[in-house]
Amino acid sequence: MKKTYVAVVMAVIVAFSSAIGLCLRVLTAPRFVSAFDRELCIVLDAGHGGIDGGVVGRNTGIKESDLNLSITYKLKDCLENRGFHVELTRKTEAGLYGTTAKGFKKRDMQKRKEIIEEADPALLISIHQNFYPTRNTRGGQVFYGKEQAGSRRLAVALQEKINRLYAVEGARGRNAASGQFFILQCADCPSVIVECGFLSNEEDERLLSLESWQTDLAKIVAEGVMDYFTEATA
Repeated sequence: MKKTYVAVVMAVIVAFSSAIGLCLRVLTAPRFVSAFDRELCIVLDAGHGGIDGGVVGRNTGIKESDLNLSITYKLKDCLENRGFHVELTRKTEAGLYGTTAKGFKKRDMQKRKEIIEEADPALLISIHQNFYPTRNTRGGQVFYGKEQAGSRRLAVALQEKINRLYAVEGARGRNAASGQFFILQCADCPSVIVECGFLSNEEDERLLSLESWQTDLAKIVAEGVMDYFTEATA
């Protein structure tokens, strides 16, 4: 009888502990998950592509378009692992212009706009690499459009994360800045361009060529997105 009583008590304690643990997990889950009634969509735009390779690394000759695509796919994985639905504008090395005839850049950008509008995203993040005549200029920088509410706040959240990552490598922090770029005018949602680093700087170029650094960049951008939504629903 005593053994049966002890077993019953232990079962009750285990069940109670499990219930408490479940409640705590619900309470500590990212608050934005319950703030929307649909899965949040984020559009990732890998800049350039095809005959438009973008800027090129001074030493390695690595193309911006290739780096953009690589980092975009890594960021896609990070965001999907956090429960977001992710759409891509450019999925391959090719551009979106259809034909290389005159006006290909305009057609490419128009196609990106169509994809973005159809996705109706909660956020738009365009991935790029920077280049500057002065070789000692380095670090990542985020640009935002002024038209959409929340763009600056998103840019600041991402910039803080990027600055911390580059600080470990001795780079000074940069400031998020507004910019008049076509891609930032393609959606009504918060929209930013993430310039991941300077291919004109030897150290940035070396880092950006590393798979591990690309992965680290993707992770911290995803963390910045989480911070943005957490603050938005606080």
